[in-house]
Amino acid sequence: MQEMLMFGMILIVFYFFMIRPQMKKQKELKSFREGISVGDKIVTIGGIHGKVLEVAESTILISAESGKLRLDKTAISSSAEDKLVQPAK
Repeated sequence: MQEMLMFGMILIVFYFFMIRPQMKKQKELKSFREGISVGDKIVTIGGIHGKVLEVAESTILISAESGKLRLDKTAISSSAEDKLVQPAK
């Protein structure tokens, strides 16, 4: 009986420290991707920084230094404003 109780406790700890935070992060990323609008500055998973020119149902068109790129929304990592680093003092 104690072994089953310990196994259950391990599963509960695993859920609260591993699964639940990951699900929360995925939900936030999904809502961010759905809320992208024209003019937003974004960073892709590959590290490309760009400005959104056009938003379609599942793709976006961005302007980067190398030109215009059409990307799938799932390739967006975060907002470029989040990645700006404060200058060193």
